Amino acid sequence: MKPIQIITVTLPLLLLLVGCGATLNDYQMEKPTLVLEEFFLGQLEAYGMVQDRNGKVVRRFRADIRAQWKDRQGVVDEQFYFADGEMQVRCWRLVKIGNQYVGTADDVIGQATGRVAGNAFNWRYRLQIPVADKSWEIDLNDWMYLVDKDNLLNRAVISKFGFNVGEITLYIRRVSSQHHREPSQGCVI
Repeated sequence: MKPIQIITVTLPLLLLLVGCGATLNDYQMEKPTLVLEEFFLGQLEAYGMVQDRNGKVVRRFRADIRAQWKDRQGVVDEQFYFADGEMQVRCWRLVKIGNQYVGTADDVIGQATGRVAGNAFNWRYRLQIPVADKSWEIDLNDWMYLVDKDNLLNRAVISKFGFNVGEITLYIRRVSSQHHREPSQGCVI
């Protein structure tokens, strides 16, 4: 087969495969409806894992999450405890604009943006992470799905230079609407 024939046959198939992913509108009618200000309120706990591009689990973690909202502004204070003993803190500052959310955090490059439809929330952002003695910039395509009023599943695809390099899977459970721990330094509304 000639190179031009290979391109003519292969390119449409590749474009078809790339275009086959779910969109946020696919979840528009799904119930229960996710309202971030209601689910992310008070004390939550999470359990998750990070997998490399081959599906191998490379990290496991749990997280304590404390969230609060005032008007259309929220703070989500996450404390991650990894199985290898490392601890990380991320303080999200969120603003709701219609059904869209904009967020910032110290290790997020620029702004994260996301929208809600039905029971789903799609959140995209670029994150700076330490790797050995360097710092990498990775892109996250983060999907959250409300199971019921107290439980949410989260799956994030990690990419670098447009190539998938891993995934994060997370289960988040509301513990209560009351705050059980003090916020991380500087992480209050």
